[in-house]
Amino acid sequence: MLTRQFIRSLAALALIGGVVFVVPSLAWADTGRIKALLVRAELHEKSYEWDKAFAAYDEILCLYGDCGTGGELDRVLAEEGVTRIAGAHCYEFFAGAANFDAMMEAEPGTFFLTDFLVRHFDRLVIEGLGLDRFPQLRDDYFGNYRRVVYLAQFDDETLTGKAEAAADRLGLAFERRFTGIGGVENFFAQAIKPAPAQGVA
Repeated sequence: MLTRQFIRSLAALALIGGVVFVVPSLAWADTGRIKALLVRAELHEKSYEWDKAFAAYDEILCLYGDCGTGGELDRVLAEEGVTRIAGAHCYEFFAGAANFDAMMEAEPGTFFLTDFLVRHFDRLVIEGLGLDRFPQLRDDYFGNYRRVVYLAQFDDETLTGKAEAAADRLGLAFERRFTGIGGVENFFAQAIKPAPAQGVA
């Protein structure tokens, strides 16, 4: 349990929506104790640069998955004494490890979307994979997938419609699973407790 006065949270871009809504829900939270620091997406595979972000803060909570670093992220975090949310990626954070494993067991060919990925689907998926310029590559990329599972953090009909349209664009079946942000909220609740009142040891 962390008790120091200043606590920082490093949040993957895909998780920042969860952080913004979780922090105000903690009755003792205030902007002087908890702040969210965004980490550039390209640092997913450059964990050796993370130490530059750590130097200024007393305590850090990390809401970030390994996301392909091959364990390097956890090595850096361990050296810095940083607590990381459990899970390899944001899909597992939101769905929960058991639910995520069950979905993958039921259908290994699952492509996951989160609220963030739905909002930025064109830029991150279509443009990111070059499908805007070479649409014929779609089946090369997604031919082994069978479905899109949208892990919805918030009830939003517009986002659900966009997620379904994204699945259709990829030629895949569509499922929506409401996850909420309980996994992120629980991480904060377990990792942080109120600072003692002034004058209390």
